[in-house]
Formats: sequence, structure tokens, C-alpha cells
Amino acid sequence: MKKIKAKTAERHGPGAGPTCVRAVTVLHIDDDPNDTELFQAAVRRANAPFIVRNVSDAEQAMAYLSGRGNYANRSLYPLPALVLLDLKMPRATGFDVLTWIRNHPEVGNLPVVVFSGSELEDDIQRAYAGGADSYLIKPIGFNALIELVRTINSSWIEGSRDRSASLTLPDSPQSWSGSGFWIGGGDSGAARA
Repeated sequence: MKKIKAKTAERHGPGAGPTCVRAVTVLHIDDDPNDTELFQAAVRRANAPFIVRNVSDAEQAMAYLSGRGNYANRSLYPLPALVLLDLKMPRATGFDVLTWIRNHPEVGNLPVVVFSGSELEDDIQRAYAGGADSYLIKPIGFNALIELVRTINSSWIEGSRDRSASLTLPDSPQSWSGSGFWIGGGDSGAARA
């Protein structure tokens, strides 16, 4: 993983000060501006040491990941350490983006966590079959989202790179959305790690 230095002001906005911190980039692919804004706010509230870059559709995601067009400057738009991918988007779905990522050698090994509102077993299985490293259901409530950001940071950015470890699941699918639990433990990530 490439280490990138970023000014605190870039992470937290103007007036945050000039102190440099170690930061990596997380690419958040989601077409819902409300979900994007909430996620950005949760990252700030959690004081997560990563920079989130958001794109709203498959075309932008592919341009960002391949360094084309507006995303050609890698010092401004570095390759992410993690991709958070929503499934339900117009035109091309998250499944299409996942397939594209896994078929491109220059980005095919990036960890991809599906970050979706869908609790459908078919979506979960299809995501893993397509090469997702993990599947996370968007939590209900801002405090749960903050905790989820902290989990993303400790599990995927700072801590363990062993994405094959399974986490304990809630007893029923109805409790998944409010819990912020990872679904499964994607063996596909272990093969790419």
C-alpha cells in the first residue's frame, strides 16, 4: 500500500491546521448524494485517518481507477487502498463495476467492499461470486455509521489485512441493517492479498 501524506485541512476542511498526517484514499462509489454526504460526515466525526473520494456512477469509477480524464493526476486522485461499492446505481450497477475491477490487472487486486442497502441473499451471493472481499449493509442511524467507519478503518485501513477472517453475524437478517455487521468474510480477498 502506498503511503500518502495529506494536510489535515484537506481531510477536515479549512481551518483544521497545516499538520501533516498519514492518509490513504478510500474510493466511495454511490449515486445517492445523501448517502455520500452522510458517509463523509461520519468519516469526519470518527476522525478516520483516510481521505474519501466519491464518484457517483460506474463511468466515473472506471475513469478514476484507470486514471483517465479528470482523474489523470495521481497526486490529486491516487489509487485507493479500498473501494466501497454501492450496488444499486443507474445505467451500470455495482456488479458491473466489480466485474470491471476484477478484469483489470492494474486494479484487480484492490480490496472491494460492497456497501449496500440491500439485504437480499441473492445480492450477497452474487457480490461474493463476482469477487467482493466483503459485504456490508448500510446501517440505520448516524451513530451506527460512525461506528462502521471506525470498523472500516481498523479492519481495512490500519489493522489486519486478513480479509478471510469471518466476523460474527447477527441472529437474523432483520438485525443486520441496524447493526453495521460485515456479512461473511470473502475468501476471494485472501487469494488477492
